[in-house]
Parts: sequence; C-alpha cells; structure tokens
Amino acid sequence: MAARCQLTGAEPKFGKKVSHSHRRTSRRFNPNIQSKRYWLPSEGRYVRLRLSARGIKTIDKIGIEAAVARIRAQGEKV
Repeated sequence: MAARCQLTGAEPKFGKKVSHSHRRTSRRFNPNIQSKRYWLPSEGRYVRLRLSARGIKTIDKIGIEAAVARIRAQGEKV
C-alpha cells in the first residue's frame, strides 16, 4: 500500500544518503503514516483513515466532518 496521507497528500520524498566517506546512495524519506479510526456522527459510523502525523493534527484543529469533506473533494472514497 502506498505511503500516502489521505488528507494532506504527503508522499515519500527522495534524496541521498551520505556515508562517512561522502559516497552518495539513493534513499527514501517516508511520511509518518498512521492508521486511525474516527467516529463520524453525521453518518453514525466509524471511518478508518491513513493519515500522516500532520494530518492527525489538522483533524484535531478543523474537525472530522470538515476533514472528511476535504478528502471526498479530492475524489477519495471514505
């Protein structure tokens, strides 16, 4: 499954690992993806979302209803 946040759209970034000898090899910076379950009062059910840590903080700020509306506006199924 892709390491992608459903709310913020955070995806892996790519860069270089630099060794002590300064030799560079490719590496991948993954977002901190968590699976979290929220109660959605308007539908009377739980929804399970794959969110980054920043996405969880965003839901704490704007609320689950507004967050689900944003996710659906992006075309994702919830």
